[in-house]
Amino acid sequence: MNKQPGFAAMIALFLGVVLGASIDASAAIDRHAVVTRHNITVTASSYLQVGNGEFALTPDITGLMSFNNGSILSHWGWHSNPLPAGKTLNDYQWPLHNSYTGRQIPYPLNDGSDIAGWMAKNPHAMNLGRLSLVLTKADGTAAKLTDILKPTQTLDLWKGLLTSRFTFDGQPVTVETCVHPTLDAVAVRITSPLISSGHLKIGLLFPYPNESEFGDTANVDGHATTMAVRGYRRVDFARKADADTYNVGLAWAADGAVTSPSKHNYLLSPASASQFEFICAFASQPLQDSLPSVTSALAACAAGWAAFWNSGGAIDLSASKDARWMELERRIVLSQYLMAADEAGSYPPAESGLKKGDSWYGRFHFEMTWWHGMHYAMWDRWPLLNRYLGIYRKYLPGAQANAEKEGYKGARWFKCTGNVPVEWPGTWHAWLTWQNPHPIFFAEMDYRAHPTLETLNKWRDVVLNTADFLATFPSQDKANPNRMVLGNPIMDVSEHNNVDATTNPAFDIGYWRFGLRIAQQWRQRLGLAQDTLYANVLNRLAPMPIQDSVYVEWEGMTNMWTGFNSGHPALIGTYGMLPGDGVDVPTMRRTFAKVMATWQLDKMWGWDFPLLAMCAARLGQPDKAVDLLLNANYAFPASGINSGSYFPGNGALLYAVAMMAAGWDNGPKKNAPGFPSDGSWTVAWEGLKPAPALEDAKPTATMGATGLSASTLHVSEHQGEALIAYTIGSGEALRDIRVYTLSGSCIRTYASGIPASGGRSGVIRWNRMTSAKAWAGAGTYIIRLKTDRGSLSAKMAMP
Repeated sequence: MNKQPGFAAMIALFLGVVLGASIDASAAIDRHAVVTRHNITVTASSYLQVGNGEFALTPDITGLMSFNNGSILSHWGWHSNPLPAGKTLNDYQWPLHNSYTGRQIPYPLNDGSDIAGWMAKNPHAMNLGRLSLVLTKADGTAAKLTDILKPTQTLDLWKGLLTSRFTFDGQPVTVETCVHPTLDAVAVRITSPLISSGHLKIGLLFPYPNESEFGDTANVDGHATTMAVRGYRRVDFARKADADTYNVGLAWAADGAVTSPSKHNYLLSPASASQFEFICAFASQPLQDSLPSVTSALAACAAGWAAFWNSGGAIDLSASKDARWMELERRIVLSQYLMAADEAGSYPPAESGLKKGDSWYGRFHFEMTWWHGMHYAMWDRWPLLNRYLGIYRKYLPGAQANAEKEGYKGARWFKCTGNVPVEWPGTWHAWLTWQNPHPIFFAEMDYRAHPTLETLNKWRDVVLNTADFLATFPSQDKANPNRMVLGNPIMDVSEHNNVDATTNPAFDIGYWRFGLRIAQQWRQRLGLAQDTLYANVLNRLAPMPIQDSVYVEWEGMTNMWTGFNSGHPALIGTYGMLPGDGVDVPTMRRTFAKVMATWQLDKMWGWDFPLLAMCAARLGQPDKAVDLLLNANYAFPASGINSGSYFPGNGALLYAVAMMAAGWDNGPKKNAPGFPSDGSWTVAWEGLKPAPALEDAKPTATMGATGLSASTLHVSEHQGEALIAYTIGSGEALRDIRVYTLSGSCIRTYASGIPASGGRSGVIRWNRMTSAKAWAGAGTYIIRLKTDRGSLSAKMAMP
């Protein structure tokens, strides 16, 4: 059974949560109304999904996979083909390539060998099986899709229930389909006269799970399926494909029998009845002794989804005058559903989530983790994000090995991999770099939400090792010894540059500055001295490249605005997605205007539009931000999946709209600053978090230290709350921590219930809303830490 945290843990955390409120909200949002007005109804197969975050399937118009070659996928289900005869992974060696400094560096490039080719396709997501309705006409002929008449399919988003209705051979059929919230199981209830007549049965087919999208049904000898009867109305299947195994349990509520018409192909034939229900569970480990009934599964599914919708953030646009509000809200609601149903499992998601159909064999991209997952921080849904965010700790040794192999310190993060930390050999995978600062951004968002010693320890090794790589990767400029550069070979975010002729990609330059600046703050919070190498790189790193008073994608490029004006406009992300390290705002304003005037928007996709929208919002152009999120090229079909299969576009939308609604630190002090304020948009929101801003992240310098050996004090303000982080030096004893006004009046003393022994750290949250007796209004305060060896103080400005 899948042992990863499931909806049960999520429900326990979410139920009873006190939701945050928008700036001007006077009443809680009617979340049920917001969600259910976007329930989906279609009359043809539209790739509607049901899932629990770890496990999902994509039925056709019948409610199962009766006529499409669909897959049942999970984040735990991986398969690898056998290695080439006589080969091991050690037979692949990273080829050498010249670097900016002339040093020969090994990179994970495809050298054309059999083992490199194998690594490009393995591991791959494993199709766990295909569940279908097996329909036959009265004359005994098998059904075709064209025989399905008057189909209507509805997805109830509040309950997570897919209901499919159609007529076949003159008889009505209703199929209800859902996925259990804590068990990776499909629950199905079928109502039709065709059951009694014997013309409706249930099929379960297991293909060989190779690297193709749905597996290979022709390969019947390359894998094994063993069926065992387990009680009166249940059978279990043990599956083995090469070195990979999993288990399947099929249980039904009324009389029926399972037969096997052919190898790996099973048929569940119900006895005469007007209704039949069954549950089919999948797990990497042996299944539990009893499976839940369909009735209980439907109830659990409904409870789980209600708990989800009542958790975290919400946005209601229904009071808006702009006629487009309904479409934007639809995109927001469906994106929330999809990310929770499909993209909240034990590994980061693939670009196509658990829908499959991409050219990456279901593997995930580390540069896409930001777009897949950062929105959870903004919507305050950490239980979902934490299900896979531990990948950075888990894969840290592999990332450290990558850096060491190339001669760098710290950890160089993978580009594309699966359930094992092995890089896929290829050009993009060798030279792409913008995935590297991501874990520092995640860590900072976690600390903003949970400013505790536990959070600091959770991320310590990841942050410091990531920063060590960021600090040792830049090279000294060949022409200017006082400047450091991000030199070739390097691949820009756009992925259309000449890697051997590229220096200082704009986005990477901005992200490097962000990562190293935040890492210095983490060192301070951890009681560590500022790293001189980090500081040296921050002081000497080349600026974002400028030509003709606007930023360009990389240094020294030509025909930027005619030959490279399509695809990802990554340079814009330095002031929107990122808070603006190294950005000159007037220059960015001119750059944004030129991008909007010259970029081929019809050649952009996915997160490109939210990337531009976030920059527009920060620049004070909310009308453009909204227009970008509703651009015709930013497509959301009936399923809600961006462009039909590109989930990063959904995650990006959620981050952007949260930022546009809740704002960003030190941004405009008004409701929904990213939406027009001309009366066309009325944005009610609750439970969202603001995005980081550059000013918010500046550390407060300590002052007035006397006699202390190693104690540290760091204070910062966030939404009216002071965060006081401290470390007590070895051998020292804490006396107290006090808050003073500038006039010298002590208004708060912390002396008990805090770690007092040497070498200990802690974080105190001073909230003005819960400290009425100790609150003296907006202004500047002095925080003083006193030990038996002296004192340490820092200033804190409170709004």
